[in-house]
Amino acid sequence: MSSNSNKITSIFQLIKQALKGEEHDYTKGNVKIAILLLSVPMILELSLESVFAVVDIYFVGHLPNANVAVATVGLTEAVISLIYTLGIGLSTGATAIVARRVGEKDFVEASKSGAQAITVSFLISLVVAFLGVYFASNILALMGAQPEVINEGTIFAQIIFASSPAIILLFLINGIFRGAGDAAMAMRSLWIASLINIFFCPLLIYGYGPFPELGLMGAAIATATGRTIGVVYQCYHLFAKSRTIKIYNHYFKPNFEIIKSLLNISMPAMLQFFIQSGSWIILTYLVSITGSTDASAGYQIAIRNLVFFILPAWGLSNAAATLVGQNLGAKQPDRAEESVLLTTKYNVIFMGFVTVLFVFFSEFIISLYTDNAIIANYGSQALRIMGFGFIFYGIGMVMIQSLNGAGDTKTPTWINVFCFWIIQVPLAWLLAVYFKLGPIGAFIAIPVAESVLALLAFYFFKKGKWKLVEV
Repeated sequence: MSSNSNKITSIFQLIKQALKGEEHDYTKGNVKIAILLLSVPMILELSLESVFAVVDIYFVGHLPNANVAVATVGLTEAVISLIYTLGIGLSTGATAIVARRVGEKDFVEASKSGAQAITVSFLISLVVAFLGVYFASNILALMGAQPEVINEGTIFAQIIFASSPAIILLFLINGIFRGAGDAAMAMRSLWIASLINIFFCPLLIYGYGPFPELGLMGAAIATATGRTIGVVYQCYHLFAKSRTIKIYNHYFKPNFEIIKSLLNISMPAMLQFFIQSGSWIILTYLVSITGSTDASAGYQIAIRNLVFFILPAWGLSNAAATLVGQNLGAKQPDRAEESVLLTTKYNVIFMGFVTVLFVFFSEFIISLYTDNAIIANYGSQALRIMGFGFIFYGIGMVMIQSLNGAGDTKTPTWINVFCFWIIQVPLAWLLAVYFKLGPIGAFIAIPVAESVLALLAFYFFKKGKWKLVEV
């Protein structure tokens, strides 16, 4: 009894240490402790990744013109997801390079790499911001927005696009912190940005107290303000505090060798997310044309639950990426491999629990979201079918992120092309349209493709060529 009590106390102390963000050498000591210290703040960070749009939709949904407001937020968020892809791709490159330098104990070069990544990302984000602001109404029209949505929503879209530097830098700088093993700082940055958005949204939308009633525009300003303050908080700790990464002004002098390395890693990483996003859009389309509006609604509810339950697994995967990068930098490839296999084991255990939940309790889970029997039926079928692949999702995520963390982003990109566009999309069409299984056919294609992805990623990981990648 005393032994168990001591273990529980020890775990809580480690969680407290993880949340405080105390510096830790992840190339030494117990691998299990390293995984826990990194994954806890990463999981909590990811829990707020999608909060911005959810908060905006919630508050604007209570405006008099709620249908127009919600449509504007939804359509703009769909386009902004492409900007997220840029941010995620650049942050993947930054994490890999910074982690490698930190593992080598070359903190000056790690900091210089971070500075170069910020410069490149900022310049790219300025171009994106200009194009987005200038073509905001055209973009909404291309997304199929109705005239009233374009008229009232253009200013919302322009403000969100204008905040592209904050969106991309929030992702990018968190990638730098994660590469340095400072996962708690990445977590706090996103929590601050999100909480400020939640605070200002109702004040600026409805005009409470001294604040003006700005409606839809208020939601955009609150979101942009939250992200910008989050970036300011990040920069304060990068420039003014003595942490693993500390950046000085002269580090921003262009270093084309670092920039080339960053782009070589980041470009395939961006492509990975474009490939995934594109295939999911096709599946959504197939569900809508082979089923009904109820089928689409049920599918969307199921997907949101899938994403929610995948977040902890994604946090573990990001921890594996940092451990791989730092241990390769420390010339400890065996420790890097041990970290990945142990993280995979934890992910499989967690995903096994979720599999049981989705397969046996899918009706109950979906019933929490809708009373419509037809929507609930489609949603529970989707959840149950997708649930059978959850263990493979967990394996695949860790393996893909580990290869990315090693700087080998090209192998996961080709794996994604094969699994999503050679297997998932054609199989979904074949089952849904040709064999007339309808939405069920599209649901079946998801675990099949993800299972193949996991097996391929594991195969290439075990081949070990990632250990030889120079960053």
